Amino acid sequence: MEPLTLLQFTRPDPGRTETLVSQIYADLRTGMTSGAIPVGTRLPSSRRAAAILGVSRNTVNTAYDLLRAEGLVEIALQRRPVVTGGSAMPVVDMRAAPLAPTPPRVASNWTCDHREPCFIDRNGAMAPGRPDPALFPHEAWARTLRRASRHRLAAGDFAPPSSPPSPSLPALREELARGLARDRGMTVDPSQIIITGGTQASLALVALVLARPGDRVLMEDPGYMGARAAMLGAGLVPEPMPLDEEGARVPPAGDRARLVYLTPSNQYPLGHRLSLARRLAFIDHARRTGAIILEDDYDSEFHWRGREIAAMHALGSGREVIYLGTTSKALAPTLHLAWMVVPTELVKPFTQAQRNLGMMANLQIQAAYGDWLASGEYRAHLRRISRCYARRGAMLAERLREAFGKRVSLHGPDGGLQLALVFRAGQDEDAALQALHAAGFSPSRLSALCLQAGMTGLVIGFADATEQKITRFCDTLAASFAGAETP
Repeated sequence: MEPLTLLQFTRPDPGRTETLVSQIYADLRTGMTSGAIPVGTRLPSSRRAAAILGVSRNTVNTAYDLLRAEGLVEIALQRRPVVTGGSAMPVVDMRAAPLAPTPPRVASNWTCDHREPCFIDRNGAMAPGRPDPALFPHEAWARTLRRASRHRLAAGDFAPPSSPPSPSLPALREELARGLARDRGMTVDPSQIIITGGTQASLALVALVLARPGDRVLMEDPGYMGARAAMLGAGLVPEPMPLDEEGARVPPAGDRARLVYLTPSNQYPLGHRLSLARRLAFIDHARRTGAIILEDDYDSEFHWRGREIAAMHALGSGREVIYLGTTSKALAPTLHLAWMVVPTELVKPFTQAQRNLGMMANLQIQAAYGDWLASGEYRAHLRRISRCYARRGAMLAERLREAFGKRVSLHGPDGGLQLALVFRAGQDEDAALQALHAAGFSPSRLSALCLQAGMTGLVIGFADATEQKITRFCDTLAASFAGAETP
């Protein structure tokens, strides 16, 4: 695509309400889905596109990564992105609907097109957020699954004949409610828990049920790209919330965003914990403005330093916060099992929407996980892997500080399965990623998780990090730094 052609499709304007990333992403997506940008077209490199459009390279990289998440472009190292699809995908103009002056309706009978979740295949070592498959309790889980398979799992077994089949298993809801009270300080009725096929499904349901296309959603910057993709997929407009040592900053009093997405226990990817003062301030903001907080508690099981604060949901009235949990970090992402805690009055519309969209979790997996929680085997497994992950995270952080000193900065890790290594000036993110991928590692690009933060660096997983892997990782990264600094 020549420079003049690129400007025909997108002219990002800092004066508009949408972020530059959202403008570039939406404009190029419209061109691809309408066929105006044909399949096979090669887009300019991120460096060239940034120069043409007058924006930062991080802004272009993030827009390109969002297009890749939807399967619209293919991106390979040292090659210009190529358009791979889009003509069959419906166009969603995120700027078409202004913010509604009254709270949006709760939709439970819409139809929705499918959009790819924002996951990137990472087969290498030390990928962020991925548990060590070697620590998965295969034998114990197999026994539990066999027990569950002996039960009759027809949908009618879980609801009276006159009621629609329940997408969520009551026994699992009860176990989860007990666990949330014990571990997260939450008092919820089991009926408030909606079981889904993953956090991505939970986020998509929230966006589609509680908001309209064009509504604004505030998101941590940098932040979880999968959440951003779910919101964009529902036609919402993500806007950045900057971070500091206390976590995300509370929006101004007059802000009227519909949703506020937070990872308060272990901010993804920087690892800051949202302070208690900030948590209370966010809840107060939600009460005054009618916003709904999405509390993604994706890895609160892994907490390495300091005293954990209760879940945000436990600090409010139960109406300001929707709580999101998952098994993907403590067990495996491939189980596709997650849950939401929603206000009582929203249980019916969420359940109806879940049925309409077919976004239910496998009942046999639900039964097995509920049995495992009840037996105590899950908590024993969690204690074992927590000790292991804590050692590996501390070892990785120590080696990175020893090897790179003031050339980088990193926080923690205080918990979770990954840490963010932020580059100082002069460190080349592209060169580091290329070298590490060639050596068999799969860290994430920090700049791709930014809306406006402008950070570069790596998000590094340590769940599968051994001493040998860490040594090889540091040596490879040091060599890439040395190569980038050579005149």
